[in-house]
Amino acid sequence: MPTKQKKEASLEALKGAFSKATVALVADYRGLTVAEITDLRRRIQNVGGDFTVAKNTLVRLATQDDSWKAIAPHLAGPTALAIGFDDPVIIAKTLTDFAKEKRKVQIEIRGGVLQGNSLDAKAVKALADLPSREQLLAKLMGSVNSPATGVVMATAGVARKLVYALEARRKQLAV
Repeated sequence: MPTKQKKEASLEALKGAFSKATVALVADYRGLTVAEITDLRRRIQNVGGDFTVAKNTLVRLATQDDSWKAIAPHLAGPTALAIGFDDPVIIAKTLTDFAKEKRKVQIEIRGGVLQGNSLDAKAVKALADLPSREQLLAKLMGSVNSPATGVVMATAGVARKLVYALEARRKQLAV
């Protein structure tokens, strides 16, 4: 049984994580082995998040006085939290991909909170289906770059046609 100091330390760690977080997703981890939980924890850490198993009471205490209160309805039974600090989409994508990969064990994603708004399991799946921040930036840069490329190609096309016309005229005069 954890001592009061350990519980207080866990509570402070949760409060610190929630203060920096952009998204928090709640999942049921029952059926996963320690190795699988460690694998999932490493995957989420590699994309800028944290995966932790926490007591529901401590999570409620850590989120009672800020925008994370909406997480309370998702706290029932054994709870694991996937907390994202940067891109919320990549955290949801990592968690759902892991759940798909481990079909032999049913990982139930209960829901979560994104910037103060409650998400149900369907909304978490929809969030995971969105393109990541990097993909969106790449599409935006492609869209911004596209008109400039078109202008360059059109200008180069005119110059190329002029060169072809001059070359054809030179051949006519040479005959």
